[in-house]
Amino acid sequence: MEKKNETLWSEFILTGLTCQPQWKTPLFLMFLVIYLMTIVGNLGLITLIWNDPHLHIPMYLFLSNLAFVDTWLSSTVTPKMLFNLLDKGKVISIAECKTQFFSFAISVTTECFLLAAMAYDRYAAICNPLLYPVVMTNRLCIRLLALSFLGGFLHAVIHESFFSRLTFCNSNILYHIYCDAIPLLKISCTDPSLNYLMIFIFSGSIQVFTIMTILTSYTFILFTILKKKSDKGVRKAFSTCGAHFLSVSLYYGPLLFMYVHPASSEVDPQDMILSLFYTVIVPVLNPMIYSLRNKQVIDSLKKMLKITI
Repeated sequence: MEKKNETLWSEFILTGLTCQPQWKTPLFLMFLVIYLMTIVGNLGLITLIWNDPHLHIPMYLFLSNLAFVDTWLSSTVTPKMLFNLLDKGKVISIAECKTQFFSFAISVTTECFLLAAMAYDRYAAICNPLLYPVVMTNRLCIRLLALSFLGGFLHAVIHESFFSRLTFCNSNILYHIYCDAIPLLKISCTDPSLNYLMIFIFSGSIQVFTIMTILTSYTFILFTILKKKSDKGVRKAFSTCGAHFLSVSLYYGPLLFMYVHPASSEVDPQDMILSLFYTVIVPVLNPMIYSLRNKQVIDSLKKMLKITI
């Protein structure tokens, strides 16, 4: 009977955003609008960049790929969350759960690497402007993009393989809005110590590496900006880097708290709110952060609108 119970659960119940019935429709409409804005904003930014030859430089190639990953991340989480807001069962099969987690792990990890690559690109452009075309070539840009996606894929494969060793016999209630590693480990019948160790080693190492790359790049950028005597040059540098640094701060703040703070066996509603922030809110903010503070993107948008009209 014990062995049978270990293989009993073939599906989970996602209880995230469980609320009073009168709030379900307003929440559904709010997150639907946010998701549509995310899709339109990010895909619109990608279209704008690829249709304007003047934007075919490393900075905007990174930005278009960031928009693609944001669309991917939001599409991994939001549609199922919207469905569960209206569905009484809120059921997700183990196969669907594994697929969602795998997609989530790829997109989140890839975004970390992309943000680090973008910080290095800004360092090369501002600290060594004369050597920038030689240092940051399109070839190097494509290599960094390929490594970012490859790193995301390999990281997801590692955690997915360790996820396969888990069994769920006591409970199938997942206190979250999507299938994530920490909530799954909290309800597993298998000793999750090895999984927690892998998260600490691999996820921790990736976050430390990418954050250190970003902080080091922006430290050099800050010193270079302060040395400039031209007010126009300082404003331009701050405008270019300010958007990126704001995006990094919004993304890494919740992510660090989720995966670096000590693990607890108790359900923490704050974890779900933080997850909601960097999987749903940040992807809709990034196109606005980068577009509204970037003169070249705005000029390109104006040209496209004139041609369309």
